[in-house]
Amino acid sequence: MRITFRSFTLAAAVAAATTFTPIAAQQGPPPGFGPGPGGMGGPGGPGGEIKLVARFDKNGDNRLNTEERKAARAELAQNGGGRGFGRMGGGGELREPPAPGARLTPAEVKSYPASVPFYDSKALRTIFFQFETEDWEKELLAFNNTDVEVPATLTIDGKVYKDVGVHFRGASSFFAVPEGQKHSINVALDFVHDGQNVGGYRTLNLLNAHEDPTFLRTVLYLQAAREYLPAPKANFVRVVINGESWGVYPSAQQFNKDFVNEWFKTTDGARWKVPGSPNGRGGLEYLGENNLAQYKRIYEIKTKDDAKSWDALVRLTRVLNETPADTLEAALAPILDVDQTLKFLAIETTLVNNDGYWTRASDYSIYLDAKGRFHIMPHDANETFGPSGGRGMGPRGGGPGGRPGGAPGGMPGMPPPPGGGGRGPGGGRGPMMMGNAELDPLVGLNDAGKPLRSKLLAVPALRDRYLKYVREIASTWLDWNKLQPLVAQYQSLIANDVKADTRKLESFEAFEAGVNTLKSFVERRQAFLLK
Repeated sequence: MRITFRSFTLAAAVAAATTFTPIAAQQGPPPGFGPGPGGMGGPGGPGGEIKLVARFDKNGDNRLNTEERKAARAELAQNGGGRGFGRMGGGGELREPPAPGARLTPAEVKSYPASVPFYDSKALRTIFFQFETEDWEKELLAFNNTDVEVPATLTIDGKVYKDVGVHFRGASSFFAVPEGQKHSINVALDFVHDGQNVGGYRTLNLLNAHEDPTFLRTVLYLQAAREYLPAPKANFVRVVINGESWGVYPSAQQFNKDFVNEWFKTTDGARWKVPGSPNGRGGLEYLGENNLAQYKRIYEIKTKDDAKSWDALVRLTRVLNETPADTLEAALAPILDVDQTLKFLAIETTLVNNDGYWTRASDYSIYLDAKGRFHIMPHDANETFGPSGGRGMGPRGGGPGGRPGGAPGGMPGMPPPPGGGGRGPGGGRGPMMMGNAELDPLVGLNDAGKPLRSKLLAVPALRDRYLKYVREIASTWLDWNKLQPLVAQYQSLIANDVKADTRKLESFEAFEAGVNTLKSFVERRQAFLLK
């Protein structure tokens, strides 16, 4: 029998851990183990990644071979998996383990020429992983939330890529999924061999479509976003692991130097990821000039950790939060791409991203370009186009239109209503919100924790421009006549593989029915926004 989540919160995960992993009954990681001062990994960043490589790398090659990983796993097991529930990968109701998928070899699948871009929406490439051992999944589960990459050989379009680094990724999409079902996978092609890439991309993100039985939301949302601002490419791939098919995964481009170079024609600048964290305060609040440690706990820098980049980020938060509305746009213009930010905010609310900035003040990307200007971009997209399951990291609430207590949503172009969204009436901290087809595009105008909304949209000219983008996006990307051919194309491409997939998180019936749910949301959402 296996343990799995069907209704997930972080508290439930912790409860599962303390039930099944005795050492995890302690508060936090075991003494001397885990992130932070005095812990096994030393100071940890956001999410508290446990640092194992430096400790167990006996041959000095900056990675762990088979024997070194065995030693690291043994200590992880002795200490309850570091985070307890992180090692389990799920908990909750009992179910039988899934049946193995079909056996596949590279000779049995279509290969694409190099002239077909890796993220071509009409291509369904097959990615073959060959791990050193058959317990590869247990290794990846064990090393979740650590700095250990598990090596594998990759074969794509008949070409072999040796020594790639693999780890499971995700927060709720990891913890809510049991062993034996799809977990999202991150692949570093240049883990050992500098410059190794597929189609020009050194990193792959293969997503498990958590909360999305259609598999389509990430691809559709990012396709829409790219018409307005820099956003990752996405399509679908088939995954085969040690000869067994694990079915279709949405594949999304990594936010890295390759991405920055495509959009900004340079690899210079600083990048941050704002990871999901309940009450993590990742909305660009001003936390003070001498509180850099708090900023570093919230914003995960992906480039060189230098003082100049952090000073710029602190300055952005100060200007954004402390400048009067009548001078805000002029003050921000040299340091923030304001128009692009308005488009980012409009995409989120128009297409209802229930895992983004407007609701959780997290799950987005920040780029500081070489000229000192910030850019805000989408990151997570599986919980878009309306309510999914609402089983994210932490509670959600609110009534129709996404307002606490069920207050009715306002209309586009109307003055900002009293109260706010996402932090309780009057802008105080409250439950995270869950949007639906009647989500107010002016939600959260009194929410001090999300100043990109509350401060920018307090400026009448910026609010008008934002609402113009809302109407443009609603007219185009909430038009079922435009979306239906795309939905039909993508479903036709992946339907047979989804049907045969023994590892998927939802049923094939849910995959088929999801189109009607999507159509209903799109039509109701457009009618609400344009009426």
